[in-house]
Amino acid sequence: MGKTYERIDGRLRAFIEAQPIFFTATAPLSGDGTVNLSPKGLTGSFTVLDEHTVAYLDFAGSNAETIAHLRENGRITLMWCAFQGPPDIVRVHGRGEPVFRDDPRFEDLLARFPHPDPGAHGVRAVIVVTAELIRDTCGYGVPLMSYDADRDLHRRRFEREDDDSLARYFEKKEHIATSLDGLPGLPLPLPPRTVPSG
Repeated sequence: MGKTYERIDGRLRAFIEAQPIFFTATAPLSGDGTVNLSPKGLTGSFTVLDEHTVAYLDFAGSNAETIAHLRENGRITLMWCAFQGPPDIVRVHGRGEPVFRDDPRFEDLLARFPHPDPGAHGVRAVIVVTAELIRDTCGYGVPLMSYDADRDLHRRRFEREDDDSLARYFEKKEHIATSLDGLPGLPLPLPPRTVPSG
């Protein structure tokens, strides 16, 4: 039977922080819009900010559907599955916000992630999610699978980019500035990171 939680702490927090992969789901308001479901990984790219707020790093890629949907309506669901150990599925339903590189909060949020090096992966934003409903359910149908290691392909692809070349990469992609459904996505040109003085 599923259980609802008031906060992300204790066993629940330990479970989600231990998972090497999680999934995000978003959708536009339009009834015929494209629902987006994305896997998220890379060790250290997720953090619990407090008992009701989590965040993850949004890295360079070929689309920006999650960002576009969050900018339009803020709805997001995160899901973790136990592929090892006792069967469990945890979902956090909430409101998400992309915090972009020129936002005064960006550098402070980035400091909450010990790994990976965001510069090596072309970080575009920090996605901050405020939980509205936290639930777990049995994971009896989730297969047992082993985790070997993070792939190094993303880092190898984007660590050679600087801000200028990363901006050019994004500008060449069809669905970065605009989503599949024509919603505003990543703001371009890519703003430089604003490092606080002092």
